[in-house]
Amino acid sequence: MSDAVRRGLISHEPSDYIGGQFLALAQGLGDAGDGSIASHDPAAPSDEVWQGRADAGHVDLAVASAVAAGRAWRAAGEAGRRESLEALRDEFKARHESIAALITLENGKTLAESRLEASALAEKITITLEPACAARVKFEPFEVTQTRRASCTFRPHGVMAVVGPFNFPAHLPNGHFVPALLAGNTIVFKPSERTPAVGQLLAECADRAGIPAGVFNVIAGGPAHAAKLCDHDAVDGILFTGSWPTGRRILAANLERPGRLIALEMGGNNAAIVCADAHLKQAVIECVRSAFATTGQRCTCTRRIIVAASVAREFMSLFTKVASTLVIGPGDAREPVFMGPLISQHARDAVLAFQTKCVSRGGRVILAATAIDRPGWFLTPGVVEVDRFTHDHDEEVFGPLVQISLATSDDDAVEQANASQYGLAAAVFTSSEETWRRIAPHIRAGCVNWNVGTAGASSRLPFGGLGHSGNNRPAGAFSIDSCAAPIAHLEERSDAAVLPQGMQPFECA
Repeated sequence: MSDAVRRGLISHEPSDYIGGQFLALAQGLGDAGDGSIASHDPAAPSDEVWQGRADAGHVDLAVASAVAAGRAWRAAGEAGRRESLEALRDEFKARHESIAALITLENGKTLAESRLEASALAEKITITLEPACAARVKFEPFEVTQTRRASCTFRPHGVMAVVGPFNFPAHLPNGHFVPALLAGNTIVFKPSERTPAVGQLLAECADRAGIPAGVFNVIAGGPAHAAKLCDHDAVDGILFTGSWPTGRRILAANLERPGRLIALEMGGNNAAIVCADAHLKQAVIECVRSAFATTGQRCTCTRRIIVAASVAREFMSLFTKVASTLVIGPGDAREPVFMGPLISQHARDAVLAFQTKCVSRGGRVILAATAIDRPGWFLTPGVVEVDRFTHDHDEEVFGPLVQISLATSDDDAVEQANASQYGLAAAVFTSSEETWRRIAPHIRAGCVNWNVGTAGASSRLPFGGLGHSGNNRPAGAFSIDSCAAPIAHLEERSDAAVLPQGMQPFECA
């Protein structure tokens, strides 16, 4: 029995969910390449949470199921789909604590963060069903002439592949598939191979909520299964959250499919600018929070801080002091914990390797990221001072390590902030609204905050980035834009067509 089942967090042994049925996966880890995947508690890596052999044939089966369910789901109309989503919202609320507990068990984040993520599931449905969201895919007809009208309808794409990440294994995919379902699409969701149990729990919620068979399907698997899904001829759109290298592969695989909707939500090498007149306590709290929230495993985490030279020493002293006192421990610890473990040993090793690379390039460690001598993939926060941020050293590290540089002016700070191929989030700390208004338009990022850290976003705002962070198809409140294609119509109510110049008159029988 899997640990997730034993704890009562999921009801079925490791399974895919296809056509309204749970299809059990073979047990036992086999040779590499046979689809074997397993998740472990990052705070206690010897504890296996979920394990099964992903079935490549289930990709075709799930897509076929989604195709078959499409016509009836569209015919249900917006009112019918709203009713189904309201039932799903009720189920998310009823399973709130189980969802949170499983996220912490499989992902390692603190239970406080997991509860916020679990709460966001129902909240996303509420926001999606509000008039402001629905209005984005509605159009007011207008008269072209006395007898001719112009209108626009919005048509679902069809089958949408949703590929989810490990860091927000419930909230981020939910943010994709809820608006897609409302718009009339059907879904095949592949959760991260690091958090398959959370993906299965979302399937169990959909099943309990009575989502019609085939409308929402979930398949476990690794990169090969994701590639097969994203390359499937019957898939009409791809909603992806993950890294830039994987997003690039999705784009490359779809060069011959220009009509396929691809919405990419990827990583970030996010910058925070601390101006000379910033409220330092505010800046320190928000920068520490944003750098190390979720153990640095958010795409919006602050990776780079650019500080005005006149306040740099004071800021860095306070920043490193606060960072060094963050409480680290298992996400379900009884005492308040700020950071849990990283997702895996590989993730922890990557952060330590990046710290070494920074030093080899001339960086100065002012707070060393250090592996904690205890079971689990725990790591202390790291801070490295560098001379300057340039495109040459533009690299995202997904963990609790932040780099700090000095700026000679606000313009210099903006130049350094923009020295990146990424463009997801940025923050400006200044006590002057005039300075904020002047700086913000010149920062190339999809989310730019004033005196608020880069990590965290409102679900009532768009969420997305530029460059290696995204392809200008934001999620958040604008998610539904990617879920329906606008179809233009000219409608003539009379039969008084005017004979064009050069066309000879004729009579109909």
